[in-house]
Amino acid sequence: MDTDQARRIFAADRYAALTGIEIVEAGKGYCKARLAIEDRHLNAANVVQGGAIFTLADFAFAVASNSHGQLALAINANISFLRGIAAGVLFATATEVGVPKRIGAYDVLVTDEQGEIVARFNGIVYRKKTAVA
Repeated sequence: MDTDQARRIFAADRYAALTGIEIVEAGKGYCKARLAIEDRHLNAANVVQGGAIFTLADFAFAVASNSHGQLALAINANISFLRGIAAGVLFATATEVGVPKRIGAYDVLVTDEQGEIVARFNGIVYRKKTAVA
């Protein structure tokens, strides 16, 4: 799956669209997504809400894990928030760990515009026999 295919397929991800997440680039086992921080992404402490960061990481994870054309669904995900951020753009870069079989593992780094790590996410997917629609 290339970037254009990923954008077409994942245009149907209504929640990612609602939050403002965009695919920067995608390839086999890889995705880089971005989120321009807006006021709606901030929590009561005036930093990006953890759920917004998780959603960005989870979306990049979904694109990367489905990039082989086989439907992959998350069975586990974990995130560690390493620093707060209140403005700018966040990027989530998802990469495949090893050669995927029925179970696939992915690492995702969420960074700011300067490349500083904001969060680390890892996820596991189960690959169904169904093709990605």
